[in-house]
Amino acid sequence: MLQIQKIRSDKDFIIKKILEIRNINVADQINQIYDLDLQKRETQKSLDEFSSQMNVLSSQIGTEFKAGNIDKANDLKKQTTTLKDKIKLLKSSFMDLDNSIIDLLYQIPNIPNEIVPPGKLESDNEVIFSSDLSQIKNKELLPHWELCEKYDLIDFELGVKISGAGFPVYKGKGAILQRALIQFFLNQGNLDGYQELSVPHLVNESSGYGTGQLPDKEGQMYHVSVDDLYLIPTAEVPITNIYRDVILDYKDLPVKHVGYTPCFRREAGSYGKEVRGLNRLHQFDKVEIVQITNPNESYNTLDKMVNYIEGLIKKLELPYRKLKLCGGDLGFTSALTYDLETYSSGQDKWLEVSSVSNFETFQSTRLKLRFRNQDREIELAHTLNGSALALPRIMASLLEINQYQDGIKIPKVLRPYTGFDSI
Repeated sequence: MLQIQKIRSDKDFIIKKILEIRNINVADQINQIYDLDLQKRETQKSLDEFSSQMNVLSSQIGTEFKAGNIDKANDLKKQTTTLKDKIKLLKSSFMDLDNSIIDLLYQIPNIPNEIVPPGKLESDNEVIFSSDLSQIKNKELLPHWELCEKYDLIDFELGVKISGAGFPVYKGKGAILQRALIQFFLNQGNLDGYQELSVPHLVNESSGYGTGQLPDKEGQMYHVSVDDLYLIPTAEVPITNIYRDVILDYKDLPVKHVGYTPCFRREAGSYGKEVRGLNRLHQFDKVEIVQITNPNESYNTLDKMVNYIEGLIKKLELPYRKLKLCGGDLGFTSALTYDLETYSSGQDKWLEVSSVSNFETFQSTRLKLRFRNQDREIELAHTLNGSALALPRIMASLLEINQYQDGIKIPKVLRPYTGFDSI
């Protein structure tokens, strides 16, 4: 959520920046917020004046009663009754204005960083690095769903029977490989100084608003209406919300966490060949890394997180590419995002396996996540997160790229976890 101070100081810059880079016109909402904020501050000014008058009258009433001037004291009490009614109305008006401002602020996306490339489509994303595919492309390679059927690794139809499309059942060596990937990613996180967390898979509404999934992605989240809880779309939500309404010390930064969870996404409107097999699921496993940093360090931290995730992909020996997302493809809460994609040789396409984002103060404003700096002043922290990694498309790429005539090779780094070298 944008800070109201930024809108007060330079609303036209915000409108221009979001329009130019994100291609979203937020002029109406920003101008409404600005006007409502003026009304709110005027209301607060009146409240302060009336409260001051109340204090003066209360003091005078006590003085008059002590002096025996009962009639004058009662006249003053009548004035306080009128003032109380005015204050009550102003407080109600103040709360209505405040709620209207918050509702509008929830609709405004984050301001993109100045290095975010303009653009509207995925094709406008900037390719920073891409592996050489000249020795990899082979039209005879099978897509992962055929490999899963051939070697009895994942049963998509059984998942449909139990739950519906997008809920696969992993079997035998497919299930072991899935578990091996989770263990490998978690162990690598521990080695890199991330504290491992095991967190709830359902969160309350406040948590959804805290990290920006609500109200923006409300239709994409599974909602348990009886308990008013949401199934998490990523471990980012419960992990980051640990620090909601928390004031850290600058010595505690950066905070680094890694966590594995299943993730649940409705993916409404998803259909066709783009969602076949593991390409897009309603339930999938993911290991997430989250950092909370000093604002002065957050972009250096973002680079380190991207490099760390690239290192994971390299250890799995998968061809990949790195993208800087354009404004039109940038997530609602993000100021800057890098995507990492692995190559699916059986489909001859790139699959997104990680998004690494710096949210700057967008989440921390909602969360009231702050820290005391070296001068003991309180300021908002920066939050970042990244998939490290999302398993379905990693699994798809891994199976396809390592297939040979009689089976599938297991990458060397995973063999201690699987207990077998091939399928």
